[in-house]
Amino acid sequence: MLKWIFILLVVAAVAGLLGMNSLAGAAMTGAKVLIAIALILFLLVLFGLVAIA
Repeated sequence: MLKWIFILLVVAAVAGLLGMNSLAGAAMTGAKVLIAIALILFLLVLFGLVAIA
C-alpha cells in the first residue's frame, strides 16, 4: 500500500509541475485516501483490535 501512496504522490508532483492540475488533484486525492486507510489499519493493529497472522 505504501508503494501505491508514493507512486500517486510522484504522479501528483509531476502533473502539478507540468500544469495538469486536474490529474494532480485526482492523484493527490487517491494518495490521501490510501494514507487514511493505512493510518486507520496501523492504529487498529497498534491497539490490538486487529491481529495480523
